[in-house]
Amino acid sequence: MNPQKTYTVDEAQKKLENYCAYQERCHKEVREKLREMRMIPEAVDKIMVYLIQNNYLNEERFAKAFVRGKFRIKKWGKNRLIRELKFRDISKFSIDTALKEIDADAYHQTLEELVQKRIAQVKEKNSYKKKRKVADYLLYRGWESHLVYQKINEYMK
Repeated sequence: MNPQKTYTVDEAQKKLENYCAYQERCHKEVREKLREMRMIPEAVDKIMVYLIQNNYLNEERFAKAFVRGKFRIKKWGKNRLIRELKFRDISKFSIDTALKEIDADAYHQTLEELVQKRIAQVKEKNSYKKKRKVADYLLYRGWESHLVYQKINEYMK
């Protein structure tokens, strides 16, 4: 984006319609984009209202798409998903609704696959250190500690 370029409200609105239509966006991203475009606060508010009313911007829809994508592709656990959504200023209601998108069986199946895969990858002779490395990896990805340790103990006696 050209730092010297200025936009009228209509130009900015069209640009943001395309920005939001391309992929789901959260309110924070859109506000940041408008600030980068050097729009005044009144214009930012006007455009945000327009985008929400015309369904270009929907926090709950964003949260659901985010959770489905990050769980399926990056295999993040619920703690990481919640942390990332909170960072994006998503409401607790939308976060809770989005987490319901994850099928419980698929969630446990994914954790099991990750545990097995990571145990095979970690080349550590000391079983305590190996468990620690596997657990650290899964906790970093946002899996709940009680589930992580339960699964690790199932596979590593």
